[in-house]
Amino acid sequence: MHNKEFDIIIIGAGAAGMMCAHIAASKHKKVLLLDHSSRLAEKIRISGGGRCNFTNVNTNPECYLSQNKHFATSALSRYTPFHFTEILDKYNIGYHEKTLGQLFCNEKSQAIIDLLDQLCQENNVTRLMETSIISLDKINGRFKLETNRGIFNSETLVVACGGLSIPQIGASGFGYQIAKQFGLKIIDTRPALVPLTLNQETLASFSPLSGISFDSITSIGKVSFRENSLFTHRGLSGPAILQISSYWQHGESIKINLLPDKAIKSEILDNRSSNKLLRNFLHDFFSERLTERICELLGINRQLSQLSNKDIDKITSFIHNFEILPNGSEGYKKAEVTKGGVDTKFLDSKSMMAKNIDGLYFIGEVVDVTGWLGGYNFQWAWSSAHAAATSI
Repeated sequence: MHNKEFDIIIIGAGAAGMMCAHIAASKHKKVLLLDHSSRLAEKIRISGGGRCNFTNVNTNPECYLSQNKHFATSALSRYTPFHFTEILDKYNIGYHEKTLGQLFCNEKSQAIIDLLDQLCQENNVTRLMETSIISLDKINGRFKLETNRGIFNSETLVVACGGLSIPQIGASGFGYQIAKQFGLKIIDTRPALVPLTLNQETLASFSPLSGISFDSITSIGKVSFRENSLFTHRGLSGPAILQISSYWQHGESIKINLLPDKAIKSEILDNRSSNKLLRNFLHDFFSERLTERICELLGINRQLSQLSNKDIDKITSFIHNFEILPNGSEGYKKAEVTKGGVDTKFLDSKSMMAKNIDGLYFIGEVVDVTGWLGGYNFQWAWSSAHAAATSI
């Protein structure tokens, strides 16, 4: 291939890129889809434990973080989770709802990849994998891409190459480089939906609990999430921790309610005359290892009848308002998404086109829109791709 002309070139053959490619091509546009990887849509393949949590029925703009919290509203309202499930229904791809509105494939996530690939092929999208971009310019109103596979030109360029999360499957900051080249700003990026780490001293206190999972409410200020938390050999993980990690800043403590469904003070007072040891009593609510550690950290293991009011207040505070100070995260290698990205002030929310460069679009994770855990980020990929593709 050499000196090929296209209407649209899309960089990144992941969720957003493939979605945009097939919709744009269905409008009789000549579309080229490029990717530096040898494998298609790796992030879809590994998501949801290999079952792909492809959207969430509870999707709304409040489930997204951005410097402009209203930016995602337009795209999300015009392409909803039910638009995506209509495609799955049409192609007989089974799915089911799990907790908190999460939709998963019945089969492996490869079914979603194969579907998007099929839609691209049906609409005559040209796809080139293992393609490295050597240079990229806009000359006389057209984008010129020099690659290891030849030179390609187009009137429209869509950047869908994701963020920095999971570099082991090929993630890079290339999309941010393109944005900067054309004068767009980048909101500082950092790992999000990521396990948090603890310092050695704190870790030593909780290392016996590695592998223990428990129901919890994690909170920072007014933001809170009710899901499982998990102690690890490096710190804290589990859905509730991943959720709150997107809001966490260095030097900030996280509060954890270890027993969301019960008021431990009331439970103790109802049994105030009991000769049961605190450890045996708490074992009704927690695993044995967690119970022992709670009692050790509290320094209390008397009979309930011997507990003072001060003891009860101390136990209550520990269990319902446990405070812990992470010292960092496990980084992009373990992060599900990247927080930050292309500043939405530079993009049109209806079309995803750069306000200062005609024909240049940014969609998906590369944009400063970060969803909660549970299918929200894939929905942003579908919605932002649809917004761009239908406006081109």
